[in-house]
Amino acid sequence: MSHHTSSRTPSGQLDQLPDRDPEETAEWIESLDAVVRAAGPGRARLLLARLLEHGAHRGLDLPPVTRTPYVNTVPTAAEPSYPGDPDLEERITAYNRWNAAAMVTRASRYGLGGHMATYASAAWLYEVGFQHFFRGRADGGSGDQIYFQGHASPGVYARAFLEGRLTVDQLDRFRREVGGGGLPSYPHPRSLGGFWEFPTVSMGLGPLAAVYQARFNRYLHNRGLEDTSGSRVWAFLGDGEMDEPEATAALTLAAREGLDNLVFVINCNLQRLDGPVRGNGRVVQELESVFAGAGWHVVKALWGRDWDDLFARDHDGELIRRLEHTPDGQFQTYSAADGGYIRDNLLGGDPDLRGVAAHLDDARLAELIGFSRAGHEPRKVYAAYRAAIEHRGGPSVVLVQTVKGWTLGPGFEARNANHQMKKLRQDEFRVMRDRLDLPVADADLDGELPPYLHPGPDSREARYLADRRRALGGPVPARRVAFTPLPEPPALTEAPFAALLKGSGKQEIATTMAFVRLAKELMRDPVVGRSWVPIVPDEARTFGMESMFPTAGIYSPHGQTYDAVDRELLLSYREAVDGQILNEGITEAGAVASFTAAATAYATHGRPMIPFYVFYSMFGWQRVADQLWALADQMGRGFLIGATAGRTTMTGEGLQHADGHSQLIASTNPACMSYDPAFAYEIAVIVRDGLRRMLTATPGHPSGEDVFYYLTVYNEPLPQPAMPSPDAAEGILRGIHRCAPVLDVGAEVRVGAGVDAAAGAGVDVGAGADAGVGADAELLASGTAVRWALEAQRLLAEEWGVSAQVWSVTSWTELRREALAAGEDQVPYIERVLAEASGPVVAVSDWMRAVPDQIAPWVRQDWTSLGTDGFGLSDTRAATRTHFAVDAPSIAIRTLSALARQGKVKPGVVREAMERYGRTEG
Repeated sequence: MSHHTSSRTPSGQLDQLPDRDPEETAEWIESLDAVVRAAGPGRARLLLARLLEHGAHRGLDLPPVTRTPYVNTVPTAAEPSYPGDPDLEERITAYNRWNAAAMVTRASRYGLGGHMATYASAAWLYEVGFQHFFRGRADGGSGDQIYFQGHASPGVYARAFLEGRLTVDQLDRFRREVGGGGLPSYPHPRSLGGFWEFPTVSMGLGPLAAVYQARFNRYLHNRGLEDTSGSRVWAFLGDGEMDEPEATAALTLAAREGLDNLVFVINCNLQRLDGPVRGNGRVVQELESVFAGAGWHVVKALWGRDWDDLFARDHDGELIRRLEHTPDGQFQTYSAADGGYIRDNLLGGDPDLRGVAAHLDDARLAELIGFSRAGHEPRKVYAAYRAAIEHRGGPSVVLVQTVKGWTLGPGFEARNANHQMKKLRQDEFRVMRDRLDLPVADADLDGELPPYLHPGPDSREARYLADRRRALGGPVPARRVAFTPLPEPPALTEAPFAALLKGSGKQEIATTMAFVRLAKELMRDPVVGRSWVPIVPDEARTFGMESMFPTAGIYSPHGQTYDAVDRELLLSYREAVDGQILNEGITEAGAVASFTAAATAYATHGRPMIPFYVFYSMFGWQRVADQLWALADQMGRGFLIGATAGRTTMTGEGLQHADGHSQLIASTNPACMSYDPAFAYEIAVIVRDGLRRMLTATPGHPSGEDVFYYLTVYNEPLPQPAMPSPDAAEGILRGIHRCAPVLDVGAEVRVGAGVDAAAGAGVDVGAGADAGVGADAELLASGTAVRWALEAQRLLAEEWGVSAQVWSVTSWTELRREALAAGEDQVPYIERVLAEASGPVVAVSDWMRAVPDQIAPWVRQDWTSLGTDGFGLSDTRAATRTHFAVDAPSIAIRTLSALARQGKVKPGVVREAMERYGRTEG
């Protein structure tokens, strides 16, 4: 029998599994062969699918079926009863469709336009949600978090207008925000406060953010911080959007963590901006395979009720198989074709298949095939949503098929160019009016602009809208900030800040470690310690955060189901259901999505959290800058820590790992307070001020300030000095403070040949150097470069008799912003600081020169900047700093060169310095 079995069964993976009854196995295989011979492959496929389905119902642990028949998951016979008033909801949706199209068309007279086709196809996807699913926050809870598809915003505005939340004037100011009172083009919380919650129009970011929002809701719940058990996250997406890598990046996370509080709704209108999403393929089946393979529960809502009769007449399932193998590009053609074309091409020469539609004339066949979609029938949508939210154990995705541009008329529906169509003609509005049965007189469409329609505040429609939203917890979308401020952070002179202000003595500490130590101490605070959210992308040990593992724990909804290999160690890896650390794995995008969810919890859940995300600075801003713009739009608050910063600090890593530009990218984000501290005491001052500004009530900002912080820190262990004086705090926060006294220079200082050894013979020494007045030059530096400037100060004093004053520039960007904001009668801070300086200014950092050059317009002295422009490279720190000409000798040479231009040192000094330091270029 074993020989017989092997002759009929091809060798494969299953041969490796033990088979205790190979004879029975062979009989099953023979039975399947018999079905194929007698009834055909279609019957065999059905039997196998039935067996798999039955096995799943019996609780068998079977691998997921990643592609199921091309039909609705919920058959018509199994649809739950519809809970609302279908006729009234139909009328409300008609008003919304009209007003959305009218708003965009009216805006087009200013050359603005907008998008109509997306909402037209998705109107019922939203309306069913608004009427029966989306929970608001009027009851004080968290409600649902809803990520609306950005291009569908006109429909959301239209509904808010019907609810009385927006006025005609606001609709007429769609995309006209200058002067206030307008509506932003897409969901922008910062632009329309109190309305939008989540920015979503950077495609792909919405689905990624939604996954991590659902995950963060569970994090809050499992840590006992907030009851989010009643909250659900909905993400409305387009099928074309799913090509963005971020859109599917976190699917396995959602399944792995069992996020059954998450529902994706993908509008499969089969079109992207220029044409079919999959002209030669089938995007619905592809998406089903992707989501099912990732472990999601897939609900398909494809065909309208009119298809039921056709499928019932198709006794062999040939119509479904034909649809399964029809490319999307061809199917879009059917949506715009006449019945004869459909009969000849879709049904083809198969007499049985043609017989399925023989009772339909061409007009009816074209209408059914072209437009009967589940996404345009509220009962189908409701059934799909109900199936999604009732699923337990994992996330759900609803794949809904629609027609892009539905109800906008034949010029829009299923046309490749409809995404770029910004208005309807008045004759097209007449067609739309008749189709939607709306009360619009012909005379109202004689003018240039279509009217807005509203049934009146006391109409049945308005009362129904109000009643439904009242029953579901209030208006949606709505951003409600019930801010509960955190206590004022401890004073700088108190623990834990005081320890950093005292310095480290002879102990060498990198600024990365200084920040981590400070954060660890702040997390021990009995009042606000639990509000801290440490986030790291699988580099906690690199940044010295492993000491947090045993105490704070790493968040996992499953706890730790294994014995950690390092469990005997003091700093063992520990996962816990109530863990505080979000160790995201190797995904900067996921980490930023987590950061965003935590950084906006003060608004989403009314609970201020303090996220700090520590990452390789090189893989921060340049990799996720778009997400950080969305963070700013969503008014997130927290600390981004760009560790191992600088182009020459990360030795041995080479071109791609050397960050000399993240501070420049950060400067472009108006909500980001970016700092480049050199010392631990500066970090203490900045972090304390950030906590105060973002998370406590301050004068003029009772709900905190809508900013976030970016600090670049370094992995270069050095002794940390004490804070010079309490007065330094103001300069640290504003962007610059003097960090060292001017070194004494005198006649006994050794000077080079050709330079007179008398003060004034080649060097303008000046008096009052100890007080910082009369220095020959000003050295401005940030971050790790302050150490090089201090060494250059010593070289200049001891070897060249030049006095230099060293300033720590904690933020080039904040100095520039303050200068730009200064009025005509105000002197910028940087000008006031350097007002009495007579010598040249040399600025240096471990960043490209464009970073310090931000403040050059406001420096009245002779300006020279040094930086690490170009690509990084692998070598020692000393070698790379010499290569980029930012080390102490290079700073000294540039300072002497600037003094030579002013006639304060002899020209030969520069040449002599270059020779002494082995430099060939000045």
